[in-house]
Amino acid sequence: MNPEDIQRGIADNLARVEERIGAACVSVGRCRNEVRLVAVSKTRPLEIVRAALLCGVGDLGENRLEELGPKREALIEAYPRVSWHMIGHLQSRKARQAAECADWVHSVDTLKLARRLDRFAEEAGRVLPVLLEVNISGEASKAGFAAATREERETFVGDVQSLAELEHLAVRGLMTMAPIVAEAEQARPVFASLRRLRETLIETAPWSEWSELSMGMTDDFAVAIEEGATMVRIGRAIFDIS
Repeated sequence: MNPEDIQRGIADNLARVEERIGAACVSVGRCRNEVRLVAVSKTRPLEIVRAALLCGVGDLGENRLEELGPKREALIEAYPRVSWHMIGHLQSRKARQAAECADWVHSVDTLKLARRLDRFAEEAGRVLPVLLEVNISGEASKAGFAAATREERETFVGDVQSLAELEHLAVRGLMTMAPIVAEAEQARPVFASLRRLRETLIETAPWSEWSELSMGMTDDFAVAIEEGATMVRIGRAIFDIS
């Protein structure tokens, strides 16, 4: 497929995604500018990612630093305003690399990782925006702070208080991965639970505004928006072109 066809295909996909985002916002009385679209470019080659940027994409999400770093390095001169989001599981031993090259980290899932990111962000002379990944569904396969039961949520809310002292992390909100379900509507309770947890934190940990909820992907992002998502992470619906 030639570059023009690739760009045209991505532009068409983005238009459909934008229409669905807009419809979801309208359905619950939200403004479109309350939702940030993070285009998940994992495994996509540079020519595909570049085509998305030419179509106006401003936020790119990667699951692995091994992809994020080289892609960012190759594109940053031409696209300096693009934000790069680390959305996949992040090992503590890779915290330095994340603090140096990611504009956002969505997947802070332990206090240990948060403290290491804070230390390396300080060394890099920056304040790193992060989200706390929460396992709100209780699935054993999911990463994140455990928060499926009342007891787990109480423990999480208590643990979060210690993050207030980390001066080089800007804890902006929460992230979750919903279970894979047959119908998007089945994911709604998970998204609603994350929203309610955010509301609890606004009251109990006012040192952060808790402004962000990163939830919803290709199959369920409309429901996530209806439940308050401020960031949706969409890959296939943007990048799969025939």
